[in-house]
Amino acid sequence: MSLIEIFKSGGPVMWPLLICSLIALAISLERLFALRTSKVLAPRIVEQVTGLVEGGRADRAAEVCRGNPGIYTNIVLAGLTLAHRGESAAKEAVEDAGRHETTKLTRFLGALGTIVGISPLLGLLGTVTGMINVFKTIAQSGGGQAAQLSTGISQALITTATGLLIAIPALVAYNYFQGQAERIITEIERESLRVLRGLYPVTDEEIRGDAESRSPVAAGS
Repeated sequence: MSLIEIFKSGGPVMWPLLICSLIALAISLERLFALRTSKVLAPRIVEQVTGLVEGGRADRAAEVCRGNPGIYTNIVLAGLTLAHRGESAAKEAVEDAGRHETTKLTRFLGALGTIVGISPLLGLLGTVTGMINVFKTIAQSGGGQAAQLSTGISQALITTATGLLIAIPALVAYNYFQGQAERIITEIERESLRVLRGLYPVTDEEIRGDAESRSPVAAGS
C-alpha cells in the first residue's frame, strides 16, 4: 500500500493526525534554528560587551547591545541603562529583563508538548471508531463480510500506529529543546553576572570585610 492508501485507510482521524505532524515538524525546525547557542549568545558580541564594561566603557557596550538586538543583549542593555542608579537597580533590571526575554527560548514548546499528549489519544480515537465499525459489521452480517471487517481493523491499527509515530519523535524533540533552553538560560545568567561584576567590581576592602565577618570570634575576646 502507498502512503496515500494507508492515509485513506485510517479514516477521518488521520486528518487531525496529519495536522499534528505538520505542526510538530514546523516547531521542531523553528526551535532547532532558534535555540542555537551561537545565535543566542554570539561569542563575539558577548566578549565585546564584557570587555567594554570591564574596561570602563559601559556607554560603548550599551551601543553594541542596541546595534545587536537579541535575548542576551536586551538583558544586558537593561542593566547598563540603569547602571547610574546603583548596583541594586541594575541587578533588578537585569533580572526583570531576564524573566521576560528568556520566555522566548521556550516559545512553542507548550504546543509541542500538547501534540505529544493528544497524538496517541487521537490514535486511540481512531482505534475505537475502527472497532465500532467492526462490531457494526458483525451485527449486520454476522461476521460474513470479511472485507468490511478487515477495513475496520485496518483503520484501528493504522490510527494507533500513526499517533505513536507522531508522539514519540515529538516527545524526544520536546525534551531536547527544553534541555537546550535551560542550558542557554544558565549561560545567559552567567554572562550577565560577568557584566554586573564588570560594572561593580568587588574591592579588596570588601573582600577583607566579608572574610572578617565570616571569621570566628577569637577565644576570650
